[in-house]
Amino acid sequence: MTTPAVESDLGWALGAVFRRYVRSAERVLAGLPGGPRGYQVLTSAIEGEACSQQTLAHRLGLDKTVMTYLIDDLERAGLVERRPDPADRRARLLSATTAGRDSFAETAAALRRVEDEVLAPLAVPERDLLRDLLRKLATREDANEACNAPDAAPC
Repeated sequence: MTTPAVESDLGWALGAVFRRYVRSAERVLAGLPGGPRGYQVLTSAIEGEACSQQTLAHRLGLDKTVMTYLIDDLERAGLVERRPDPADRRARLLSATTAGRDSFAETAAALRRVEDEVLAPLAVPERDLLRDLLRKLATREDANEACNAPDAAPC
């Protein structure tokens, strides 16, 4: 039980929904190297344009060293591969393998079921609106700059 004052607090509400989502999503992501971070990297390798590890680390707000180990694990699992960048021999471009694409499709479908479970009290239009509003807040330019600042905690 909570009080009306607590329930009206944005931080409490975001935290409660986030914790519920994380508990369910962790079960889905348990078998994927790197868990949630591995899923973000795999998603980027599939849906994004080919980019260097350094660029991807910056976009995702991850330390370069963490990114290297994460990609190593995904590569060992056969989900991604590194290719030489034709424009820069020192850089490697990340791409998903067929197994990576299959794993992504299964994981994305399972995560969508988790989202549906967490958002079950909302009607479908409300779910869509909530996703749109959260995406808008999460992708604000100044928010992304704060996440990627050298002294910032990972977002």
